[in-house]
Formats: sequence, structure tokens, C-alpha cells
Amino acid sequence: MGRGIHSGAPAKVTISPADADTGVVFIRPGQEAASQIAVSPRAVRNTDFATVLGHGEVEVATVEHLLAALSGLGVDNAIVEVDGGEVPIFDGSAQAFVEAIDGAGVETQAAPRRYLKIVKPVRVDDGRAQGELLPYDGGLRVEIEIDFDHALIGRQRYAATLSPETFRRDLAPARTFGFMVDVARLWSAGYARGASLDNTICLSDDRVLNPTGLRFPDEFVRHKALDAVGDLALAGLPILGRYRSFCGGHKLNAAVVAALAADPSAAAVVEAPRRRQRGHAELGVPVAVPAYRADLS
Repeated sequence: MGRGIHSGAPAKVTISPADADTGVVFIRPGQEAASQIAVSPRAVRNTDFATVLGHGEVEVATVEHLLAALSGLGVDNAIVEVDGGEVPIFDGSAQAFVEAIDGAGVETQAAPRRYLKIVKPVRVDDGRAQGELLPYDGGLRVEIEIDFDHALIGRQRYAATLSPETFRRDLAPARTFGFMVDVARLWSAGYARGASLDNTICLSDDRVLNPTGLRFPDEFVRHKALDAVGDLALAGLPILGRYRSFCGGHKLNAAVVAALAADPSAAAVVEAPRRRQRGHAELGVPVAVPAYRADLS
């Protein structure tokens, strides 16, 4: 139970097991089954300041941290009930979701795990921002670079081949951030109504306003990497590839996933048995068993 960072409204989220090949499906309690939201590129409704998914008249906002936790821990199939229109922000990171998933445990299913293997580059340029998916044989690698005209951020880079351990240690605790100069504009546009120093790193011109300071010296780029992991989960299958972005955000990440979905020759579905123990979710490197690529449009 928590509050949405943009709506400021109370919200509750419940994650339940799902059958193999279900994927991640969001449900709004009280809505008809036809209004369930299956995570896919075509479910994306908005990426201005958070990732918003929808189907029909139903929407769920700020899904990126939860999707990042599921993806980072290797959870492929889950039913997510969101009582309220926005996933709770908690402390602004993915830590609460990771702790909940680890506490519940992860079940290994009998079906082979399917991956989306990148076989040729997919690139999106949006002004100064650039995002690209490239072939890579080692799992999912993220290489994220940011460049802010702010003395406490500047140019930062984070790069890693992800595993559940790496995600838990390096990315899950990294919090969202914002600038005092933008507060009035965001409020007037209907955003950040639930933001506070408890869930957002807030920067003035020359200092971090949070009394506890930063969790990492480069927490800003780590949070951008966290967001990227969550947004890449919009592909609907775990990605085997290398994701590079410069000055990106939700809009760029989602655009790269959409470009991937629009080009059937850019990726292939491969299968592999899941090699992990109950209670742990690990991204294995598959023994490639070619399969026809899923329709991700």
C-alpha cells in the first residue's frame, strides 16, 4: 500500500503467480476481464513523465519500477492487481518490489523460457537522445549515459550485463529524481502531486535537499538504467541483447521497443530451459532453439 507519485492518490498493488506464457498482465479490480492490460508495445499510452499502459478505457500509470523488478529478477509470468490508477511509488526505487518478490519466492515453471534475441541493430534518434538495441550473446546488457546541465549530475555512465544479483545491488535501490525549479510546472500540469523527499531525490541549484543524501555517487544514471530495464520489459519477452542510450528516458526507451516490434527481422524467439532454484530468479543464457518470432506489434 502506498501512493502514486503523480496522482498523489492511495494505491495498492498485489503480484500473483500466472501460468507459463501468460506474460505480465495488469488488472484493475472491479474492471471486466476484457480490460486486462497485457504488457506489450501496443499497450503503451503515455511516456511523458512515467510509463502508462492501457487497454480500452482502463489505464495503469507508473509501471516502470515494478516491471524493472520483475524483469531484473527473471519473473516472466505474473498477474498484477493495481487498486488505483497508479502503481505506488514507495521510496522512489524498485527496492520494495524486489523485497516483496524475494520474500514470496519465485517458482520455476516446466515450460522452456522464451527470449527475444536481437539479431540486427534497432536504433532511434530523437534530437539529442539516442537509443539502440544491438546483438549481444551474454544476456541483457545495458549501457546508459546521461548528460545534465547541473553541477551535481553532469555526465554519468552506467554499464553492466544484468543478473538478479547485479539488479538487486546496483539498480533496485536507485531513486527517481527531480529539480526544485520544475516543481511548479509539474504541479500545474497535473504531475508530481505525490512527490516528496521520502520518494524523490530533489535537487536545488547546488545541493541535494534530501537529509539522507544519495545512495550512490552516480544514483542518477543508475535510476535511468533502472527505468530502461522496466521499459524494455514492454517487449513482452526478456531481451537478449545490448541496449545503449544517451540522454534517454521513458519516451526513448518505449520508442526503441516500438521500433523493434515494427521490424520482424530484427529479433528471433529462442527457447531454453530455466536453470534456477525455487526462490531465486536468474537470467540464464539460453541454448538457442530457433522458433518463429512472436507478433509483437
